[in-house]
Amino acid sequence: MIVGTRGSPLALRQTEIVRERLSSLGIQTELRRVKTSGDLFLDKPLHQLGGFGVFVTEIDERMLAGEIDLAVHSMKDLPSKRPEELSLSAVLKRDSPYDALLCRRDSAGGIEELDWGATVGTSSMRRAAQLLRARPDLNISSLRGNLQTRLKKLEQGEYDAIVLAEAGLERMGLNPGHVRLDGERFVPSANQGTIIVVARAGSLAEACSRPLDDAHTRTETMIERKIMEVVGGGCVVPMAAHARVEKEKARVLAEVLSRDGKRFVRLEESIPLEEDYLRLAEDIGERLMRMGGRELVDEAVRFFGNR
Repeated sequence: MIVGTRGSPLALRQTEIVRERLSSLGIQTELRRVKTSGDLFLDKPLHQLGGFGVFVTEIDERMLAGEIDLAVHSMKDLPSKRPEELSLSAVLKRDSPYDALLCRRDSAGGIEELDWGATVGTSSMRRAAQLLRARPDLNISSLRGNLQTRLKKLEQGEYDAIVLAEAGLERMGLNPGHVRLDGERFVPSANQGTIIVVARAGSLAEACSRPLDDAHTRTETMIERKIMEVVGGGCVVPMAAHARVEKEKARVLAEVLSRDGKRFVRLEESIPLEEDYLRLAEDIGERLMRMGGRELVDEAVRFFGNR
């Protein structure tokens, strides 16, 4: 079977994880790299390239054309609206969903120890807003490029600190010395830390990759995606959603923020999984919007639409 992926070192490592697990099931695969819009224009923010879809659209097209059988993605890169012909055949067991703060010089105490007015690099609107909520004095600067490029920019002094997904560092076997940001203050992005496999619906590839699915992670990430879908706004809206299965319930934290982090709406809920938990997740999203989230979403969309 042919497995398609982006060509970044992290994307290749994630694909290798999937291929190794498929191999253990007796399924042999061949790797095919696909260059996406998100890889071609690394000097531009994601919102200028069309949002999350820039990392997956070209790969979807290759799959729909029958050129590849499976695709491996970071789940948080997947847009909420997907082609009906494609199936999310496996959601792998989640790695760390949390953010990591890396500093040019030792800051064991984390964000509170950064100098006044320090420059922090991130490509995420959600991270930028949460950082400014915690430290309004920080200078937030755009950070693009693959993981190694971002680390090099930090080493070269372009930033005083950068924020990355902890899962990426772990998968690449990197230990640059970082502080995990508190998940209560810095609620993670929906689906962060999760690798997924996509196949054509009803195909042999879909059936072969199903055994890689982790039920708890699928439940958590689908709850998060439902909230994200209700809130909308794509990558320009600073929003977070994190669900964690705890026995028969899922604890959910979700919030929508203004770009400067000064205003936000937030909900913490415990969802019983024996009920229609996706409907309950939808209700969380709807309540966030009624609490003031709609104004924050509209504000962010207007701002970036006028730039």
